[in-house]
Amino acid sequence: MDDELYATGIAIREKMWGPDGAQKKVERASDFQRDLEEMVTRYCFGATWGREGLTHAERSMLTLGMLIALGRSHEIGVHVVGAINNGLTREQIKEILLHAAVYCGIPASVDAFRTAEPILDELEAK
Repeated sequence: MDDELYATGIAIREKMWGPDGAQKKVERASDFQRDLEEMVTRYCFGATWGREGLTHAERSMLTLGMLIALGRSHEIGVHVVGAINNGLTREQIKEILLHAAVYCGIPASVDAFRTAEPILDELEAK
């Protein structure tokens, strides 16, 4: 995998989650999941996150909102880390979660708060 979109995707993933969340994650993927990891790297991060027009911080805000709407708790947790590494603050993340309460529903927001808070606490303790 040495195409430009893949390389861009790996660089963005590494910025958001470090080496363990980038190339090493692809390499550790099972044979069953490796094609998915390569697709996510190439198209999600290389082709989409790699576009101009929105900053990575803005993309993190949008992604968190969409994941809340979809009720994807695990991915919310993953993207809270990415959002912090893209420059968002704890307060900004809190505001996204509160904003989602109105548009996605209180239960979705409650779930997002329950997911995000321990991750933010852990990141701040480091």
